[in-house]
Amino acid sequence: GTIIIRQRGTKFHVGNNVKIGRDHTIYSVIEGLVKFERYSKERFKISVYPKTA
Repeated sequence: GTIIIRQRGTKFHVGNNVKIGRDHTIYSVIEGLVKFERYSKERFKISVYPKTA
């Protein structure tokens, strides 16, 4: 998959169609639209949604 963000620790968490590597790198499983979604006051999750034609 394509690397979305490299990080130390888990500043960003995984959402839909995203996986996390051993070094906390977040990468996409599919090709599509990347969204940074807030799910608490200080925390974000990263999701990838399929492209629509």
